[in-house]
Amino acid sequence: MARSSNVFRGTPPPGISLIRKLRGKDWSFKSYRYAVLLITFIAYTCYHASRKPSSIVKSVLDPERDKSTLSNIWPIGNVFVREELFDSDVNRLTKKGWEPFDGKDGTSKLGEIDVAFLACYSMGMYVAGHLGDSLDLRLFLTTGMIGSGIFVALFGMGYFWNTHAFWFFLLMQMIAGLFQATGWPSVVAVIGNWFGKRKRGLIMGIWNAHTSVGNITGSLLAASVLEYGWGWSFILPGALIFSGGILVYLFLAAYPEDVGFPCPYASKNEETGPSKLEAQSCKLESNDGQPHVAPQSSSTSRRSVGLFEACLIPGVIPFALCLFFSKLVAYTFLYWLPFYLSQTAIGGVYVSVKSAGNLSTLFDVGGIVGGIVAGHLSDKLNARAITAATFMYLAIPSMLLYRFYGGESMTMNIVLMMVVGLFVNGPYALITTAVSADLGTHSSLKGDSRALATVTAIIDGTGSAGAALGPLLTGFLSRKGWDEVFLMLMIGALIAGLLLSRLVITEISDFLKRNQSNNAQSTTGSESQPLLSDQR
Repeated sequence: MARSSNVFRGTPPPGISLIRKLRGKDWSFKSYRYAVLLITFIAYTCYHASRKPSSIVKSVLDPERDKSTLSNIWPIGNVFVREELFDSDVNRLTKKGWEPFDGKDGTSKLGEIDVAFLACYSMGMYVAGHLGDSLDLRLFLTTGMIGSGIFVALFGMGYFWNTHAFWFFLLMQMIAGLFQATGWPSVVAVIGNWFGKRKRGLIMGIWNAHTSVGNITGSLLAASVLEYGWGWSFILPGALIFSGGILVYLFLAAYPEDVGFPCPYASKNEETGPSKLEAQSCKLESNDGQPHVAPQSSSTSRRSVGLFEACLIPGVIPFALCLFFSKLVAYTFLYWLPFYLSQTAIGGVYVSVKSAGNLSTLFDVGGIVGGIVAGHLSDKLNARAITAATFMYLAIPSMLLYRFYGGESMTMNIVLMMVVGLFVNGPYALITTAVSADLGTHSSLKGDSRALATVTAIIDGTGSAGAALGPLLTGFLSRKGWDEVFLMLMIGALIAGLLLSRLVITEISDFLKRNQSNNAQSTTGSESQPLLSDQR
């Protein structure tokens, strides 16, 4: 059967079409899910890896006073210790810095660079979310990744072009921020398209490890080539996300309908996928023998909702405001933790810029655990708000302990850093994944609207405004002292938890009602048994 002229926005990706021809048969619904999880995981790992270099090179662009060195080797070679930099170019940069960031206002300018990126990222998120629900997600995501790779690499080219104009670095970060805004709404929408609500918190908690894996990858990549010139610390992650964009274009099936399956949350059996009859009912055979989606079941048949309509979905605004302060805390650690570690004595000594970048990755290791634990608990308790608020409250004492006792020894620093990462990244991961997907498929939409990318954009876009504010304030407050920075972070965590109070009360009330109902049913059942025995 020939394809209709008005058929669908997207056919199966070229890579999937090629695999179908080579295998002679299609994948199962479960296989497509695994592929989607893997590709979106890789995609957002690349996004975060490309954001990390600026935090790694801060101490090179804006060096501080000479510090004492450490001769002991702990715990595995020289990974987490200060080493002498023998490369003459690195020595030169470490001592002199890089104009225009090497002056008295260098720290403030670095903060301005961060806020420029995040402000454009935040504003672009609202537009990107609506576009993600209106355009082909695969092509939209591909464009964003390739564009991000180009402008991240161009920032690094400033080193090789010997550029010292502040406006150049500011502009590169602003454009990169706009391209980066395409990522999160798109990948969450794709996952929401393929997975129903059952165990969504756990699945997305594990999947959301890409954030921390990306941070770790970006840190290690940027630090590994720092000795050859800080420009390479941007070019290598830029090349990584560019390559990831090609992978997405070739292999990502953004919609189940585009490969012959209906949406899982519209299907009664979301664990095993639609039945064969359901799958066949959405397929058409084209002249090339490949299955396509029928126009009435295609990804274009559902309308996208507007920003205002999405804001009216219950829970969107409270979680968006909570994420504002949650990301303020998380992104301050993302952008400033390596700098903090290189400027703060640990056990009376200082680590090098490269070692500080490596050491900061352990914060993200704790974040991986936090995302999984938060997702699992929220599924188990059926309480997203309670879980997120509890984690934010526990982040306050953990940050306090890290500030006052993290400098006692390297062991203490690592343990407390991972604990902070667990409590800070746990709610951040939960809200940006499972909560966004839940609200994007809310019952009020009646299944006929696509709001996944739009809702995700509203929540994460609002959160990204906080992510921009945190690093900016840190650039100014760190000049007064790090105690002021940690005070800001603890206040932010407290407000984040308090903003969910109304939803927490609602969840507690629902939990008590369910318990009362279960107790009443069990009591009725136990009372009815003697009556039955009497009748006998």
